[in-house]
Amino acid sequence: MASVQWRSRGRNYEAELQRCHHEAVPVEFGDYHPLKPIMVTDTKTRRGTRKGSTSSSSSSSSSAPADPLSSMLDGTDPLSMFAAASSGETSAMSHSSSTGDLGRKKRNKEEEVLGADFEPWSTKRGEILARFTTTEKLSINLFMGSDKAPNPGSSAVSEKVRTRLEELDDLEEGSQRQLLNLSQQDYANRIEELNQSLKEAWSTDQKVKALKIVIQCSKLLSDTSVIQFYPSKFVLITDILDTFGRLVYERIWTMCSDPKPLPDSFTAEDVNDTAKETCLNWFFKIASIRELLPRLYVETAILKCNNFLSKLGVQETLPRLTAMIRGIGDPLVASYARAYLCRVGMEVAPHLKESLNANFFDLLTTFRQISGDSVQKQLHIQRVEVPVYLTLYSPAINWILQCIAYRAPEQLLTEMMERCKMMANNALLLNSIMRAFRPEFVATRATDFISMIKDCDESGFPKHLLYRSLGRSLACADPPESERLTILNDAWKVITKVRNPQDYMNCAEIWVEFTCRHFTKREVNTVLADIIKHMTPDRAFEDAYPELQSVIRKILTYFHDFSTLFSMERFLPFLDMFQKDSVRVEVCKSIMEVFIKHQLELTRDPVILNAMLHICKTMHDSVNSLTLEDEKRFLALLIIGFVRMVSFGRDFEQQLSFCVEARATFCNLEPVLVQLIHTVNQLAMETRRVMRGNHSRKTAAFVRACAAYCFISIPSLSSIFSRLNLYLLSGQVALANQCLSQADAFLKAAVSILPEVPRSISVEGKLRSSESFLLDFINNFLATLLVVPDHPEHGVLYLVRGLLNMVQDYTWEENSDAKVRVYISALPLLAAMCQETYLYSIPKVDSNETLYGGDPKFLSEINKLCETLIGQILDHLKVLTRDEGFDKSSPVALQQSVRRQSALAFSLFGVLLAHGDLRNNKLSQLSINLWNLSHKHGYCEARVSVRTLEYIKHQAQQPDMAHLSDTIQRLVLQSRT
Repeated sequence: MASVQWRSRGRNYEAELQRCHHEAVPVEFGDYHPLKPIMVTDTKTRRGTRKGSTSSSSSSSSSAPADPLSSMLDGTDPLSMFAAASSGETSAMSHSSSTGDLGRKKRNKEEEVLGADFEPWSTKRGEILARFTTTEKLSINLFMGSDKAPNPGSSAVSEKVRTRLEELDDLEEGSQRQLLNLSQQDYANRIEELNQSLKEAWSTDQKVKALKIVIQCSKLLSDTSVIQFYPSKFVLITDILDTFGRLVYERIWTMCSDPKPLPDSFTAEDVNDTAKETCLNWFFKIASIRELLPRLYVETAILKCNNFLSKLGVQETLPRLTAMIRGIGDPLVASYARAYLCRVGMEVAPHLKESLNANFFDLLTTFRQISGDSVQKQLHIQRVEVPVYLTLYSPAINWILQCIAYRAPEQLLTEMMERCKMMANNALLLNSIMRAFRPEFVATRATDFISMIKDCDESGFPKHLLYRSLGRSLACADPPESERLTILNDAWKVITKVRNPQDYMNCAEIWVEFTCRHFTKREVNTVLADIIKHMTPDRAFEDAYPELQSVIRKILTYFHDFSTLFSMERFLPFLDMFQKDSVRVEVCKSIMEVFIKHQLELTRDPVILNAMLHICKTMHDSVNSLTLEDEKRFLALLIIGFVRMVSFGRDFEQQLSFCVEARATFCNLEPVLVQLIHTVNQLAMETRRVMRGNHSRKTAAFVRACAAYCFISIPSLSSIFSRLNLYLLSGQVALANQCLSQADAFLKAAVSILPEVPRSISVEGKLRSSESFLLDFINNFLATLLVVPDHPEHGVLYLVRGLLNMVQDYTWEENSDAKVRVYISALPLLAAMCQETYLYSIPKVDSNETLYGGDPKFLSEINKLCETLIGQILDHLKVLTRDEGFDKSSPVALQQSVRRQSALAFSLFGVLLAHGDLRNNKLSQLSINLWNLSHKHGYCEARVSVRTLEYIKHQAQQPDMAHLSDTIQRLVLQSRT
């Protein structure tokens, strides 16, 4: 295998292509087709039929295709088996685990009854805690426990009851400690400690102690000494009450589940006597609480337990608890007690919602107390203004009205609205009605509500808050079309007079959606102008960025025509108010996302281009050394989306000018520069398409300008493979446009930076070897070189030689065959260059087939180069099995080295078979030696070898390939022993 004389075989590509075509076989309509549904026929033989009977079998066809996977499972699906096993385990669980799921099951059932359109209390909890805060010091009474030991000898029932009552009385006899001067956070922490104490007492079977804790907490709700904090106090303490109610219910449920679990839809008849007695015991304990407020709250907390005693227990208890609240003197405390009753009532028995309606009419009575002397005196002592005091009622009233109005008939809603009209100082109630009633109901009667708002007293509750609530409803439902403009004018007359910037912005932000939804850009522009006018003085916009962002989002929701959007005089000045860098970038990103999603047509509108360039530049300029890579990537994608939407049609020069400007603007985002280079290359190819390959002097100069743009831009990229691929792509584009010198420069530049390729690169944050990427690039590069003509001032095949020299000098990985694989890949290229007609060519570009015309000197140079490459490959194959090719002390290293030798030898054999002239005896002998070497140790894949032999036999049948018949006789399959 030392000396080889290379000779490429002649190829007739058209004839080979014809031979590769499959024969066309006519297919009848009824024949099998792999995409047709399979019809399965199941034939069953009847038993007891006479022999020879024509009706001995019946056939049934199924129109559904058979599932080959299910037939392998014999009807048993492994997922179904797992599900069955898990259900078996679940049924074998203890009662304690079943009660753990009880709360979740009940909640799911309640959600089904209430529906997804009912806003749960949990969504309001966080808002109340965040809104109603205080800096004043708070006090709390902590339960200290009882020092009395229970009497083990008292077995009589009366003695037990007396002992329990005495334990309850301990709380009122000094078994508590008062903590003063607590901050709001300290207070919340103490309440949480009480919640944990409740759970611990319950888990250690100290039920009376748990009840004492709940009573103590309920008493705290009568304390209004720090009145601004009362709504948050209500939230914290009712959490404890909810915990207590759940624990009691689950305990009684557990007692009912012995010996068999109680069904979800149980009745009182299903409950055993022990559970009923325990349940009655709890109600008797609670009935013995002396004070009204804790007795009311604790009984409400266990309201659900009435279901264990009587079918109508809850229905009979709700009116009684409602009547009890009338005994509470403080209107604020009474309102929140009603709110808790409504909350528990909706959770326990949403179907009995009508029983809660009396709370609304009681609420109207409570409102009359607000103007009474006792409340006014309390406000004076605590120095609380009436408008602030009225806002404390909002969470309670909103919740009560939400519960009553949920799916209520319009007759009831109309009655409630009329009752509200007749009340004096009804602004707070009106506000809650607009927030709680169905938006469709409010929208239909929007003019009536506006009349009621106008009649309200400004001093008690600000009118702009009323319009804000009205705007919320109108954003969800549409009023009559004829009334919309009047509604907007009436509302905006009040909103624009609001002096406080934050109050103004809170209200204006709501009404922007109504304006965008029903009016044109003229009205929206007027609203934006008014917002700018209010928020610019004293830089008030700096405190209202969330509301201003909301305005932008709402405008973008309804205006998707960006030429209309940017033609608003006040839109861009509105954007200028976002002067905090992070906020401004977020706004720009939201605009770009909507633009990319909804701008379906390419644009050249100068209004859009100038505005979007400004927005994209804002995003680009926010990038610095601290910006995360994910953020850079996201910003780049948004800007690329804009670049792709810009098109100047046939005005190619204007398009190129835009790309020049964009390159200067977005120089810090590499993906954008890559996209711009692709855009310019696409522009050059579009010019070629328009000119049908026949460039005029003007278009020839233009495509050269495009090539110059790319040649200047590519070096600024940091990614080495981006540069390599773009140099190659730009060279191909230049070649297609007959710019030979520019194509030559691109390809030489690509070859010159090959030594800069590192041995490892970062791919998705992980270091990977660059070898496979480099081999892919070189193969693509070699394929291009077939159509690149030689430069008249350089030698024959100077680009091929330059590439191979770079490959030889490159520092490859240790024990790597990459260099030899490049040599093997270069042989088909060189063989193709020897043909009289090349496999492919570029119109109007003379390749070497035309320049040299099959010159013998040219062919001789190619053959010499091929012989050199084959010599290098054979030397490498010899080295692989020598001592210096691997660590001889390692059997694994020897095995790997033999595998590599086998794979390379088979690859070279395939190249010789496809491109070499095997009529040459030396070349033929070399191919046989390579075959034997690749199969020597049995590492060559047998299936591939068999198919290769079949291919050679098929080729030997061709008239010009008959010499392969002798070769195939000498090719023997060997297996590894």
